[in-house]
Amino acid sequence: MAKQAVMEIRGMNKHFGPTVALKDVDLDFYPGEIRGLVGENGSGKSTVTSIMAGMQKATSGEMKYNGEPWKPLSMAWAQEKGVCMILQEANTVAGCTVAENIFAGRLSEFGKFGVINMKKLNAAAQELLDSFGLGRIKASDQIANYTFEDRKLVEIVRCVTEDTVILVVDETTTALSLDGRQILYKLMHSLADRGRTVVFISHDMDEILEQCTTLTVLRDGNIIGTLDEEELAQAKDEEKREKLVEKIRFMMVGRDIGNAYYREDYDTSHLEEVALEFKDVSVGPIKHFSLQLHKGEILGFGGLSDCGMRLIGRAGFGLERLEGGQVVRGGKVIDSPLKAIRSGIGYVSKNRDTEALILSAPIGYNIALPSYDELSRFSFIDPVKENRMVTNEAGKYAVKCKTVRQNVSTLSGGNKQKVSFAKWTAKDSDVLIMDCPTRGVDIGVKQSMYALIAQMKRDGKAIILISEELSELIGMADKIMIMKDGEVTGEFMRSPDLQETDIIGSMI
Repeated sequence: MAKQAVMEIRGMNKHFGPTVALKDVDLDFYPGEIRGLVGENGSGKSTVTSIMAGMQKATSGEMKYNGEPWKPLSMAWAQEKGVCMILQEANTVAGCTVAENIFAGRLSEFGKFGVINMKKLNAAAQELLDSFGLGRIKASDQIANYTFEDRKLVEIVRCVTEDTVILVVDETTTALSLDGRQILYKLMHSLADRGRTVVFISHDMDEILEQCTTLTVLRDGNIIGTLDEEELAQAKDEEKREKLVEKIRFMMVGRDIGNAYYREDYDTSHLEEVALEFKDVSVGPIKHFSLQLHKGEILGFGGLSDCGMRLIGRAGFGLERLEGGQVVRGGKVIDSPLKAIRSGIGYVSKNRDTEALILSAPIGYNIALPSYDELSRFSFIDPVKENRMVTNEAGKYAVKCKTVRQNVSTLSGGNKQKVSFAKWTAKDSDVLIMDCPTRGVDIGVKQSMYALIAQMKRDGKAIILISEELSELIGMADKIMIMKDGEVTGEFMRSPDLQETDIIGSMI
């Protein structure tokens, strides 16, 4: 007997003004499966799942949940019924404790006459955190005390309960370290083993092939096809895996993107001129750190969560108040983002919604923002130059939008990342500090970004590449510095023989 779908979607359409995000989508999700959803940025992956989870409404179409019509009133309402979604961006409430975030919308369970029993609330939240292996996060702490990754883990704890029937994981792993990912993977498989349904959205092909039992590909709001468990099992054979990946990529982008992905050269030479220097820098767990970044050099930083690599990037852009030492460029001390920008330093933050972009402002404004000094004459902005700049950059990265005048908040996560990247290439910054620059970006755009980074090196730009993906560091960096507890524990030069296994020992 064929399995009964737990969620059925028929004829779903979604329009954002003139933009068509979904076109007559038919899709079924079944108990016990981990269904991968892949596609380019703006293909409709997050749109269809967010409608299913009550975040927004479809323009037309029908849904059935366990055979009954499904019209979720809100995300909170859908979660009560067993359908929950972990969003790509941070979705915790500032100014509240970890416990209050975990039980948001359910605080009345812990009080009488409007008074919350905080001891009871904290105990229940801590028990949940401990059950997920997250005892280091304290329920009574303010959520603001924790990193973006830890806040994302708190969201997972909040979303997943015994009543969860369908869990949507939307690009969540891009915010997590290796440890955090393992926690999430274990949870996903545990849910599937218990007959629940997991919908897993990711741009990481290895991750998709290793974790998913079935896979659906979307392109331009259409379902292109679904690969079943038998087809995905081919990934276990190395030769068949390559052909399978090529097939999936072709379905995603509608063209052969070729084999060139990371840099193909192994040239680690650079110019003698120092572009950025860290002199005896101390900040947080990092003590007496010194480094010279040269023109024409790509210096990679890797490690586990809270290893210190992000602090290096933030200090280089003047975002951190140093306890000692200096960051210097061209003889000038960099101690604020404004000084960094005026000195030709750009910074692509991992936390794009809070640090990289102004979501309520237009795409064009975000791209042009660091360059307004160059676009102005006698204190007036030249609209022709501005329009030419932002149009060229939006086109270079194929930002999916009707016009650069629409707000960044209307874009998908991957398209937001393109804008975050474009603002610094538009300015032609000489030093680029990139923290997970390809986060949430589809494979075709990743390929273009890597080609652009390689060209920047050839043009004499100086680049700090911070990444949680060892394959990205191995594929792009001239030199990789691995950090642990604020210290550099390993250095690796670019080589065709360098493998992830050579590096991992320095991280743990």
